[in-house]
Parts: sequence; structure tokens; C-alpha cells
Amino acid sequence: MHGRSNLRILVSGASGFIGTELVAQLEAEGHTVLRLVRTKPKHPSEVLWSPATGELDPTVLETVDAVINLSGASTGRIPWTRAYREKIRESRVDPTTTLARAIDGALHPPTVFLSASAVGYYGDRPGEVLTEQSTRGTGYFPDVVGAWEAAAQAVPKAVPSTKVRVVTFRTGIVVGRGGAFTPLIALTRLGLGSRFGSGRQNWPWISLHDEAAAIRHLLTSKLSGPVNLTAPTPATTNEITSYLAKRMRRWYLFRIPAWAITGLLGDAGRDLLLTNENVAPERLVSDGFAFTHETVESAIDAMFSRAE
Repeated sequence: MHGRSNLRILVSGASGFIGTELVAQLEAEGHTVLRLVRTKPKHPSEVLWSPATGELDPTVLETVDAVINLSGASTGRIPWTRAYREKIRESRVDPTTTLARAIDGALHPPTVFLSASAVGYYGDRPGEVLTEQSTRGTGYFPDVVGAWEAAAQAVPKAVPSTKVRVVTFRTGIVVGRGGAFTPLIALTRLGLGSRFGSGRQNWPWISLHDEAAAIRHLLTSKLSGPVNLTAPTPATTNEITSYLAKRMRRWYLFRIPAWAITGLLGDAGRDLLLTNENVAPERLVSDGFAFTHETVESAIDAMFSRAE
């Protein structure tokens, strides 16, 4: 499949923040994209499925070369109630399990399964440089990501007679007009851009363009297993939020102490804003991927340039 420009690719989460950019890049390259939908299909490119009940016709998998799984409820929705914490987990594990079982049931399955994951796998690890060789952290989100990846990695065990290359790509904060950047942009626009906690914690990040480009790279790569999708230049929380304020020409005067963040937001505040993770894209770089945006400043500049 290396170098082919006419792949048929089945994508879950195609209408989401990352999915929209990815589909645009795939189609620009000449690939055919089939979109998984949960309501009655309105277009020949749409395929019905129900990840909540595990329903997906395995014969669909016989018509595609690759599957890309982007499903998952937003972690940016606050608060993380007990019910929403369970939804975060189920919205990742259930679709991944459904796709793995459909691949298992196909007589001639696709040869590539790329499944989203997250740098939350590593947990809070100040002072460490985290690569794909690093161990899993402890706590709620590392446990969720562990279960998520296990569901994807079940594919080669389920289909021992076929060669299904499985990649779980661990994504950081995606710099773009969506996802985790939505509330940051909104607060900054109001002049409420803030330093979270000490501001010295590393936020693993990647530009929206490079996120989609890296997933495209993995389609025809020989890599399998976990791959970190983060930029090569680390950035602290303070560097990201202060430059965003500078780019938007807004005040940057506030500091929200860690105790206030955890008091107001609980685990969500701790996992989303205060966790320190210096995640390196070791395998992606070794595989020859070239980043368009190597610094967070260039990624933020590009985000605004696209909107202007």
C-alpha cells in the first residue's frame, strides 16, 4: 500500500474537529473516504453503524484498504461527573471494540487500522521526557487510555491469519479552532487569558495541520503500535497561553492557582490544565515525518492565518 494515492479509507469521527481536516487532506490526495455515521445515511459515502450496540456490517470492511478511528467524546466538557467520566471511557472503548470485531469478521480485512489515543496515557510526569517506550501512568485518564489502546490492539490477536497493522496514535493538545483551544480562545478574547498553576508544566501539543498530516503519514508507514503525535519543540502552559494572548492582542494578567483549578474543576482541571507531560514524537521523527509547524508560535500563527 506504500505510496498509493487511491486508497479507500473508512473513517469514524469524520465530522469532528480533527476528522474534518483529515478528510480534506485525504481527499486532496486522491483517496476515497467512507464516513461512519450513526443515523440513516444520506450519501453513498456514508456507512451506518452503532458502536453503542456493537453493530457494523463486517462486509463493509472488505471494501476498504484502511480504517481510521477518531471516535471519542470531548474531554473539554466540564464538569466530569461520574456519568460523564463513564461516557468519556465508553465513547472511546466501544467504537474501537466495534471496529476491531468488524475487522475480525471480514473475510478480507483492511491491512491498516489507525486508532486514536492520547498522551494522557503517561499521566503527570514532571522532569521526564516521555517516549513511546515510557510506562503508563496512574490515575483515571491513563486507565481510560490503556483500555482504549487495548481494544485496538486486540485486532491482531483476533485475526492471526492476516496482517493487520495496528497503530495507536497518542495525540496531544491540537492547536486549531476547535477542541481544547476553543475555551482558551474564548477566555483570551474576553481578556481573561491566564497562567494555570505555576505555568511551568509542559503541554504536549501539535498543530491541526500536522495532526492530520501525521495520520496520513502513518497510513503508508511501516510503524505499528503506539506513536506519539506531538510537535518536536516542547512548550509550557505559560508559553502557549501568553503567546495566544499576544497574537490576539489581549491582556495577559491573571494567574489561577492550582488549588483553585482543582477546587473548581476537580479531576478535569488536574488532568487537562495541571498535568506536566513532556512527550517526544520519537518514532514519528525517526520514521521521517517532517513537521510544518515545529514551534507553538508558528502553529498559533497558522491557526489565525487560516481564519483571516
